[in-house]
Amino acid sequence: MSAPAIHIEHLVKTYTAGSGQIKRAIGVVPFDIPAGQIVGFLGPNGAGKTTTLHLVLGLTRPTSGSIQVLGHDATKAGNAVRHQIGYLPDVPGFPAWMTAPEFLRFAGSLFGIDKATLDSRVDSLLELAGLTGVNHKIGGFSRGMKQWLGATQALVNAPKLLMLDEPTSALDPLGRKDVLTMIEALRGKATVLFSTHLLDDVERICDSAVVLNQGHVLATGTITQLRSRYDGAQKMRLVTDGDTAHVSALLEDEAWVGDVTIGGDAVVFAADNADRVGKALLGFLASASLTLREYGPALFTLEDAFVLLTEEDR
Repeated sequence: MSAPAIHIEHLVKTYTAGSGQIKRAIGVVPFDIPAGQIVGFLGPNGAGKTTTLHLVLGLTRPTSGSIQVLGHDATKAGNAVRHQIGYLPDVPGFPAWMTAPEFLRFAGSLFGIDKATLDSRVDSLLELAGLTGVNHKIGGFSRGMKQWLGATQALVNAPKLLMLDEPTSALDPLGRKDVLTMIEALRGKATVLFSTHLLDDVERICDSAVVLNQGHVLATGTITQLRSRYDGAQKMRLVTDGDTAHVSALLEDEAWVGDVTIGGDAVVFAADNADRVGKALLGFLASASLTLREYGPALFTLEDAFVLLTEEDR
């Protein structure tokens, strides 16, 4: 088995608040990021995702614990290691007076890439980002264009480890799809760790995920493993001839029904015992004068697992 791209051991990061009180930003149990995989880094706002990325990158130092990145101590890693890492911050900044080609060439020059290789790579990256022939200054770029430029800048050194902080947050649906396709194409060629609150993105392209909340890891594993943590929790999908909002409101008053949500033409609700609920449902439909059209188990999604994990951690 190959060594992990990232190995984190009992990582702790504290800081002193304005009141002088010492607060813990991160307190993470050991976990690994496997080499060559695409890994989602999940958590609500303030969970510690960006702080952890900064610790891995060596942009801030841990209070205690250790981080191994590509086989090296992150706190002591020199340029030989850093030159193998690509990074896109959540809000990338650029020199407003440069054009996209100028900026990518500048970024590439920092890695000591020879001119012929860099020129070829910049042309390919501009095409990937849809920025070929765009020669006006970056200061006039839309947020989406800047996000694409940031993503290509993170690739300019052909990194072994690519770290992306909310890479699709500023993109429209088509741009988001294109970025995910770009990330997916890196599977097996590089290790990709990206933080996001868009669970659909993770479910679509990730091999595994790390779930963070309040500075600590709640769970790690493949997407299938995370979903299967709650195999005992059942969700049922109901379609009737009634208005979904009305049916949802009626179901919320029933003692045998858990959380209720609306999905398209269906009402989805939690059930602790599908057989008992099925029997109670017949009486419910009759009393509400509703006609049954569809009824059965609903697919348990990564979002469902994420919600349950974070609720358990409150």
